[in-house]
Amino acid sequence: MMISVDGLYEGPNKEIDWHNVDEEFNEYAIDLLKSLDILLFGRITYELMASYWPTHDAIKNDPIVAERMNNLSKIVFSKKLKTTNWQNSRIINENINEVVTNLKKEQGKDMAIFGSSDLALTFIKHNLIDEYRIMVNPLVLGNGKRLFEGISSKLNLNLKSAKTFKSGNVMLCYEPF
Repeated sequence: MMISVDGLYEGPNKEIDWHNVDEEFNEYAIDLLKSLDILLFGRITYELMASYWPTHDAIKNDPIVAERMNNLSKIVFSKKLKTTNWQNSRIINENINEVVTNLKKEQGKDMAIFGSSDLALTFIKHNLIDEYRIMVNPLVLGNGKRLFEGISSKLNLNLKSAKTFKSGNVMLCYEPF
């Protein structure tokens, strides 16, 4: 998840146009996507991603990321969504805890939540997240939605690694303990 220095992941009108994305970030994204078997989304993020990555523009402008985004298995957790048109996607509308616990037992690479802060909150409440990757963008938004908005109890994290990008972005990787 990319956040501002003041902990916001989206502006007051749900805008994310402030994301600091450059070639170095793109290389990081490609490496991350290569380490995954499954992408996990909430409905809103899924619909945004599904409306972009299969398009001609996405494939032309960012072919490596588009290929991975389109070909990876995708699970959207939603009670409202009834169908999917993005390849390799399926909908799960109940038993999130059980589904994710069973997926974690399967052989293979990692899975990751992209965006989907409300889904991440559900995962946090069920202790389903093994690693938090938070990209801090060097700006203060001042108003918007906080990344951990809705968490009502302390979440202890251990810093696993940190990487500073030339752009000023800082990737922080944490494990819960």
